[in-house]
Amino acid sequence: MVPDLAIKLLNEVRRSGLRPDIITYNTLISACSRESNLEETMKVFDDMDSHNCQPDLWTYNAMISVYGRCGMAYKAEQLFRDLESKGFFPDAVTYNSLLYAFAREGNVDKVKEICEEMIEMGFGRDEMTYNTIIHMYGKQGQHELGLQLYKDMKLSGRSPDVVTYTVLIDSLGKANKIKEASNLMSEMLDAGVKPTVRTYSALICGYAKAGMAVEAEDTFNCMRKSGVRPDFLAYSVMLDILLRCNEITKAWVLYQEMVRDGFTPDNILYEVMLQALTKENKVEEIKMVVGDMKELCGMNLQTVSSFLVKGECYDLAVQMLRLGISNGEALDDENLLSILSSYSSSGRNKEACELLEFLKEHTEGPSKLITEALVVVLCEACQLDAALKEYSNARESGSFSRSSTMYESLIRCCEENKLLTEASQIFTEMRFCGVEPSECIMKCMIRVYCKMGFPETAHCLINQAEVQGLLLDNSIIYVDVIEAYGKVKLWQKAESVVGNVRQRYMNVDRKIWNALIQAYAASGCYERARAVFNTMMRDGPSPTVDSINGLLEALVVDGRLSEIYVVIEELQDMGFKISKSSILLMLDAFAEAGNLFEVKKIYSGMKAAGYFPTMHLYRIMIRLFCKGKRVRDVEAIVSEMEEAGFKPDLSIWNSMLKLYSGIEDYKRTAQIYQQIIEAGLEPNEDTYNTLIIMYCRDRRPEEGLSLMHEMRKVGLEPKLDTFKSLISAFGKQELLEQAEELFNDLLLKGYKLDRSFYHTMMKIYRNSGNHSKAENLLSMMKKAGVKPTIATMHLLMVSYGSSGQPQQAENVLANLKEIGLNLTTLPYSSLINAYLQNGDYNVGIQKLMEMKMEGLEVDHRIWTCFIRAASLSQHTGEVIVLLNALRNAGFDLPIRLMTEKSELLFSELESCLDKLEPVEDSAAFNFVNSLVDLLWAFEHRATASWVFQLAVKKNIYRHDVFRVADKDWGADFRKLSAGSALVALTLWLDHMQFSLLSSDTS
Repeated sequence: MVPDLAIKLLNEVRRSGLRPDIITYNTLISACSRESNLEETMKVFDDMDSHNCQPDLWTYNAMISVYGRCGMAYKAEQLFRDLESKGFFPDAVTYNSLLYAFAREGNVDKVKEICEEMIEMGFGRDEMTYNTIIHMYGKQGQHELGLQLYKDMKLSGRSPDVVTYTVLIDSLGKANKIKEASNLMSEMLDAGVKPTVRTYSALICGYAKAGMAVEAEDTFNCMRKSGVRPDFLAYSVMLDILLRCNEITKAWVLYQEMVRDGFTPDNILYEVMLQALTKENKVEEIKMVVGDMKELCGMNLQTVSSFLVKGECYDLAVQMLRLGISNGEALDDENLLSILSSYSSSGRNKEACELLEFLKEHTEGPSKLITEALVVVLCEACQLDAALKEYSNARESGSFSRSSTMYESLIRCCEENKLLTEASQIFTEMRFCGVEPSECIMKCMIRVYCKMGFPETAHCLINQAEVQGLLLDNSIIYVDVIEAYGKVKLWQKAESVVGNVRQRYMNVDRKIWNALIQAYAASGCYERARAVFNTMMRDGPSPTVDSINGLLEALVVDGRLSEIYVVIEELQDMGFKISKSSILLMLDAFAEAGNLFEVKKIYSGMKAAGYFPTMHLYRIMIRLFCKGKRVRDVEAIVSEMEEAGFKPDLSIWNSMLKLYSGIEDYKRTAQIYQQIIEAGLEPNEDTYNTLIIMYCRDRRPEEGLSLMHEMRKVGLEPKLDTFKSLISAFGKQELLEQAEELFNDLLLKGYKLDRSFYHTMMKIYRNSGNHSKAENLLSMMKKAGVKPTIATMHLLMVSYGSSGQPQQAENVLANLKEIGLNLTTLPYSSLINAYLQNGDYNVGIQKLMEMKMEGLEVDHRIWTCFIRAASLSQHTGEVIVLLNALRNAGFDLPIRLMTEKSELLFSELESCLDKLEPVEDSAAFNFVNSLVDLLWAFEHRATASWVFQLAVKKNIYRHDVFRVADKDWGADFRKLSAGSALVALTLWLDHMQFSLLSSDTS
């Protein structure tokens, strides 16, 4: 109704020269009442009063009706009670209007009261009365009372009209009493009452609710055949039914008919319709619906896009969104989030990123929502670097986000990619921005801090979460913190976590108890771990394999391997079966301790118990046997492993390479490498390093260098020890140029070389006669920040001695004294040896006396220097002088061996060798070499042979020192001095002659 239309009509009447009478006013008031327009009604009524036109009963009936329609039953009743005072008495219309007012409110008691009063006043219930009450019962779902009233109505001689039937059918349909509603429709038709569109719609709705699509469609068709034009409700319900029954073709025809009749579906129906069309891939129909939404419904592109999203037609929704944004429409945040959610659920992260980038370009000013959404999508697409960059750009621009979802995505993604420091930084920034962390973020950060080794921080977060009321009733969170405390040996803090859990909860989860046992185990606290184990036995939950393994690990960490079997026996007495993992733990522990006997015993026991070895177990066993150089055991277990269907992996092959290389079985080492290649395995750093060192030991450094180049081609770099072995091997082969090239290459590439590299190069330069280069190395060491030691100076002094510059060696010694280092016999032996090699025997003896005066005792180094010099002297007199110098210094054994033949000398020599044997730097070996040289040179050959054999007996020389292999002398033979080698050869020839004579005799 047009606002103030009634007043305008009154004014128009007056302008016509007429005076509105009671009929005029009553007509206008009745019209306003039917429209439930209380404001307009009151204006007309006030105008009537101001113009002294007295209301009649019709007027008051219309006023009571409008009060009732506007939900003001108390005002209607007040006016009803005032009628008598105004000189009027209610009629049937008055009572029905008042009855409607209270029925509309569902006030059953008041309705009954008014009905009784109406009957007492002589007014019977008419059709309007019955319809009003039936409608009230229908709205309240009391369809039985409505039906009963319908029957009373017919018995009382009143004829139900179309309103009566429509109300009843509607209420029965809503109550899912569709059979009764259908019967009522039949009665209606039989009674000759023509159904209206509302009647048909009510029945169609009832059928729809009952899931009776066929009956609903029949009723709809019947309605159209009877000439009744469907209304919006009928079309909507029927269209919804067809769509949900996947009758897309029928639904589309009905939709077009609906639009032609001037109706358009509501928002919900459009969603259902778009969903159904999308599901059937009806692209053209969808486009037509979108056109109708824009043209007929006047929707903008953003609104259309939102409907397409709700209808799950995402691709077209994005098109509409892009078009709308390009046309300057404001972005609908909810719509965007819905689209992104659909992309996320379908894994279409690339399309989501493209959309967000488009929106960034076409949206004025920074948009926090777009930035946050882009970060989240990039995280979901596993593009963490891009997400962190986007986040960093937003932070630098001052656009601090308050989106918990964005921070959650970033932190979770950082954790998954092991970027723990970045996760911690983001969490700190989130707290700085005042964003309250969600439960998910708190759990994630607790895990992060545990992984970072900061269990105290993780523990603090748990306390904060509990204060904030976040639900952290997840035992895994507490387990993570307890385990983290265990790893950093803070078992007391782990105890406090368990204590807090016990206070909060009646029952402690088994995982928490096991984590505490593991924390104790990491610190070797067996007794505490056992106490927890006993608590579990007593109070529950019962211990598991993890509990038992924790006990055993505590013993292992505490170094109490001898007690493991006792604990195992106790556990078995309690009824626990020792698991395979427990046996592996024991085997690992004994293997780490190098106890081959126990390892073999446990291994045999495990197989006897029916546990089949795993690859991990084979790996442990082979590594241990290789370390112990148990070749037969290794080969046996490899065969057993292959028979069990396992193939050796690279770590096993590498262990075997080290074994055969270590025992100098280079042929077998090469075979193992060939097996690695044949197995299709890619050699790793260990493989290459072992092989290169093997080539170095076998005096084949060129092949080692070639392998190093091959290693670098596949992106691997040798260890520094490997380089050192190569340099040393080239030096031994007198390939100075290659050794220098390797050394200089390492320096150029910026490797931090330790002192041993410089010492190795000094030895090489010394042995090759490049003494100036050896001297230059000292300044290079100092520039590189490597501090020279006495050993360094010793090497330099030896180099000077070898080059015939004993004075330079003495200068080095003087520098050492000035520095104030605590000198040993090592630098003195270098200096004395330099003079003796130069033939300056008197100076050498003088330096020996100076050394003694400085309080240093003569040791094996000095003995060896003088004995070696004596063995090389051409004159007996010089020999006597040198040996007498030793005797004067307190060591007379060499001169006595040269001049006496007492058996007591042999026991003294044996005692001397016993003392030298444990001394480092091959003291006994060098001493025996020089002594045998001396004895042999001056034709004390029997004594020399005896000393040589004593050295073999004492394992100073190996028993097979003179063996021949591959047409070349053995490695040990090459280490002998000239005299020792001659003795060895003599003994070997004697042995061979004896063997031949024995063979001939036989």
